[in-house]
Formats: sequence, structure tokens, C-alpha cells
Amino acid sequence: MMPRKSIPKTESPMPKSNETILEINLGALSKNFKYLKSKLEPNTKFLAVVKAFAYGSDTVAIAKHLESLDVDYFAVAYAKEGILLREAGIKTPILVLHPQPVNFKALIDHCLEPSLYSFNVLQKFIEVATEYAQKEYPVHIKFNTGLNRLGFNVSDVQSVTNVLKATQALKTKSVFSHLAASEDLSEKAFTQQQISTFTSIADKFEMLMGFKPWLHLCNTSGVLNYPEAHFDMVRCGIGLYGFGNSAKEDKHLEPIANLKSVISQIHNISPNETVGYNRAYRAKGHEKTATIPIGHADGISRLYGNKKGYVFINDQKAPIVGNVCMDMIMVDVTNIDCKEGDEVIIFDKTHKASLLAESAQTISYEILTAVSQRVKRKILT
Repeated sequence: MMPRKSIPKTESPMPKSNETILEINLGALSKNFKYLKSKLEPNTKFLAVVKAFAYGSDTVAIAKHLESLDVDYFAVAYAKEGILLREAGIKTPILVLHPQPVNFKALIDHCLEPSLYSFNVLQKFIEVATEYAQKEYPVHIKFNTGLNRLGFNVSDVQSVTNVLKATQALKTKSVFSHLAASEDLSEKAFTQQQISTFTSIADKFEMLMGFKPWLHLCNTSGVLNYPEAHFDMVRCGIGLYGFGNSAKEDKHLEPIANLKSVISQIHNISPNETVGYNRAYRAKGHEKTATIPIGHADGISRLYGNKKGYVFINDQKAPIVGNVCMDMIMVDVTNIDCKEGDEVIIFDKTHKASLLAESAQTISYEILTAVSQRVKRKILT
């Protein structure tokens, strides 16, 4: 028998999607992390925000990869998100930004660190920590400097420190606040006032407590626009996922998520025929539509119907026609050479989610976090 000749290996192209799928590119995540880290002083800690399924991607996969890159901290919104990470084996410290008292015992059981933002929450956590015989349990004290969402008031510093000094159950690991408009340079004066207010709070807190906790204030846009406010740690969310809230910074970041689907069926539509529920679209002439298996149950809001939103098929824009259905959308492919089974791009690194968001007057955050958990995830390394 003659020996088989070996076939030279060639790099195969990325396989086309044959179902609705969200690809998550960990290489892009590494790139974004390194770029944001390059904006910091060597001793400034990096907290990665992985709430809301890591901005609609995959919480565990993202956290494990960032942990391998030696991220200093994670932040989630709620205790159950932190518990998921602990059960997946994540050891890095986790800050819970909006803990509810009903979850305090579970929070302690899983070594999660709460943000304490009101006297009610502070007192209830002291009660639970005391009941659990905790000593110097790490907590983070949040002050409101202008966002008016969560946080103690500026005038509360004395009262907060009085409560903290009266218990041995807690230890303040950090004092922090949140910027309201760091991405909007027309609001620079307001942001600078927030920075000044936060600095005053931190100085008074340190004086009254007799030690200096970590300070953190900046989100992604704060990191990029206000280096003077990096303090001891920064909190990055949207930047890790590929968006810098400005065209200038977007050039340095790569979206990590590609949402793809496939053409299920193509219809030829006659003049005056209608498409979709409520007959919301009426053909003006002989047209062609493609039906795609993704709908508002998957994260494509009804706001994108009636030609406000679009997808890309064979690198051409195909507007959504009619109302978005629960499980499907129909798009106009009259002038696109395509067939059933062809790949459809909802967003990727070229056709960015931020641009799709603009068509419905929303933001990339909403597009990304809306992707349903029923959409299959595929991790790209």
C-alpha cells in the first residue's frame, strides 16, 4: 500500500453560523484589558465589572479569563451574581454593588463584599455580620456625589464613621462614588465638581476613622478622560467589552461579542402585500424578504421594527420590516443576492452594536445586555 501524502495545513476561515449564536472573543477581551490597564499607574488596582451576565456575554467565561490576567477585583450588581462566580471557582474578591438585606447571610457565606450605601443597609449588615460572629468583614462605603442613585449624602460622613467605629464586625476596605457623565466632555465642570466633592469626603472619612481606605471613582470613561481621578482603583465595564463611549477611544478597543444568525426562509412579496403582525409593513412593489430566527425574546426589541433596525447579509444592510416577533424578524433583501442558509450579522466588531443602538436612540449597553440567555454562546480563544 502506498503511503498517504500529508496535506499541508492551512488556516481555515471562521465557520459560518447555521443558527442564532453569540460568539465571545476572549482574545479581544485581553486586548481591551491591556489597553485600559495601560492608562493606569502601576499601583492602581483594576476592578472588572461583570454584572448582567458580563454585559450580556458569559459571566463565568469572562471572569475566569480576567482572573487568569490577574485582575484585582470583580464587581456584580446582586449577590446571586457573585454566588454564581464563587460556585464556578472564582477566588478573586467580588464587590456587590447593590446588595439587598435578604441576601446578607448568603453574601457572607460566599465571601462577597457589600457596598453599603444607606443607614438602613449599614445597620442591617452589622446585625447579620455580628450574628455570624464576623470580625472586620470587608465592606465598601458608597457616597452620592451627584448621580443621585445610591449612596450616603455628603453630610453623612460624620454619622457613618460614628457607626463604623462602634462595631468590630466591619472593616472599611474602600470608599467610593460613581460619576454621572464622565463620557460627556460638555459636562466636564460637573464631573470635576464630583471629583472635588469625593476628594473632600475621602479626606474627612480618613481623618475621622484614623486610616485611609482605598478610593475609587472612575468608570471606563472616567479612566480615559480623567486620569487625575484614578485614585487607588478603577472600575471598568463597557470598555472591557469593546466600547469606549467615543469614536476616538473605540479605535483602541475591540467588541468581544458577535451576534449572528441565519436565513430560515425567503419570501417573494407582491405589491400591497403585508408582512408580519398587525400588517405593519406593506410592500410598495415586488419585494423579497428573509425570515431570521431571532426576535424580541432574544433581545431584538420591537423598537427596531419598521425599518428602524437592520442586519447585515453578505455585507449589505437589510432593514427589519414589520413588527419584530417574539422569535423572528423579517428583513428586506430585495436588492441583496442571498439564499436560505446564508449567515446574518446582527452585530460584530465591524458592524458595531453601538451603531445599531443609535438607530433606536439607545446605547450599546442596552443592546449587549438584552441578548437572551436562550441564545447559544460560543467561546472563541
